[in-house]
Amino acid sequence: MINRRKTRQIQLGSVKVGGGAPITVQSMTKTDTRDVQATLLEIWSLEAAGCDIVRCAVPVRDAAEKLGEIKRQIRIPLVADIHFNYKLALIALEQGVDGLRLNPGNIGGKKFVMEVVSLAKDRKIPIRIGVNAGSLEKDLLEKYNGPTAQGMVESALRHIHILEECSYEEMKVSLKASDPLMMIEAYRMLSDQVDYPFHLGVTEAGTPGVGTIKSSVGLGAVLSQGIGDTIRVSLSADPTEEVRVGIDILKALEIHIAVMGCEVNGPGEARAADIGVAGGRGIGLIFKGGEVIRKVPEAEIVSAMREEVDKFVAERKAAKATAGADD
Repeated sequence: MINRRKTRQIQLGSVKVGGGAPITVQSMTKTDTRDVQATLLEIWSLEAAGCDIVRCAVPVRDAAEKLGEIKRQIRIPLVADIHFNYKLALIALEQGVDGLRLNPGNIGGKKFVMEVVSLAKDRKIPIRIGVNAGSLEKDLLEKYNGPTAQGMVESALRHIHILEECSYEEMKVSLKASDPLMMIEAYRMLSDQVDYPFHLGVTEAGTPGVGTIKSSVGLGAVLSQGIGDTIRVSLSADPTEEVRVGIDILKALEIHIAVMGCEVNGPGEARAADIGVAGGRGIGLIFKGGEVIRKVPEAEIVSAMREEVDKFVAERKAAKATAGADD
């Protein structure tokens, strides 16, 4: 069994990240966020595919102002992807998003960071610091003679310290690179220096074929060492394919939660998971350790599954504590 890295826990809407919570699978819409209907259709498809958290690009004010309308019609947490413009982060928070993705050092100065953090604090909204090897600060590129894992970690620590100086620790961190080896090294290095939850990903992974391989290598290597609390597979394909690959990676490492909708194959596959659910004909069967433990109406599947996952996590924590006491 993989021993997970101990981290703080944050909460995006109803979903817990870090602190021993189940590893979640994320994706990002490829639509123009200003087109609410197209964005909703994509998110609904992601929900059906098993996506736990969704992120939308917010490049302009009009996109930020549509987030509330989108949020009201989806069932999974919504994260706003912000670059450079702190005002868009404020609008996104006012629209009720569950999380922000931004870099505190890139939105115009500490005064603006404080303004965003103040509103995020009031609403208890987590912030993801998203470091990318392809957009490191110029001084770090010069210092390390190009993008490196060391440069990525130094960049992340800069942004982390800005939020810590604002007395805000509701954050998670990502260190993405198109080179899986660089990404693996960066996460390993930072895991020894902070206890914030990590969002894993290989950026610009590519087409479903090559991208799946690169993501499986990068994410699999890090996850197998107990590092990582939420993942996103980045592919130049339908985002539901990202979710499928992400779930398959967790499944291969035997750290997945099975969500099956087929009444024929679902039960057999769900039995192989620690906790699984198979749906069909208005009901859901919840499995634990290969046995059916609950039969619930379709409308109650999500809430019942969350209850059982929380119980499962608590039981594992208790078992680990007991084992540690006996050593």
